[in-house]
Amino acid sequence: MMVKSELDNIGLHYTIVELGEVEIVEQLTEEKREMLTKALLRSGLELMEDKKSILIEKIKNCVIEVIHYNDDLPRINFSEHLAEKLHYDYKYLSSLFSEVKGTTIEHFIIAHKIERVKELLMYDELSLTEISYRLNYSSVAHLSMQFKKVTGLTPTFFKQMKNIRRNALDLL
Repeated sequence: MMVKSELDNIGLHYTIVELGEVEIVEQLTEEKREMLTKALLRSGLELMEDKKSILIEKIKNCVIEVIHYNDDLPRINFSEHLAEKLHYDYKYLSSLFSEVKGTTIEHFIIAHKIERVKELLMYDELSLTEISYRLNYSSVAHLSMQFKKVTGLTPTFFKQMKNIRRNALDLL
């Protein structure tokens, strides 16, 4: 809504406004581009025109959407899902992501799964077995091992901590 409002204020016509993507009908003049850039910055957003950066954001959004906005993680292969959704070969997506972000897509996925585990542990509504199943871990032992490797803590110890601190998703 914020982006639509800024586009309307500047007088730009658009056909698509989705998370991370806007399709503007007319050719952007340098003046309107500058106005849009400044308006988005005031709102805490940025105008991205580099195709590689846009693709990286799409990869990140796709992973976050699957992990954080589903009650049960779909039983999908992330490499196939990303390739199908973004219409690129996974090897290309993987090498681009690693080159730009300095980490692999797999590590990015693991970091987000662990953040989701932390969130579910904080809610204290599910057992570790249920969390393991919900996030498609092969076993509780696998989840626990990965959790400890990433956080340095066992899930049980993390759950018992009084001041639980989670990482902001955009910092992962």
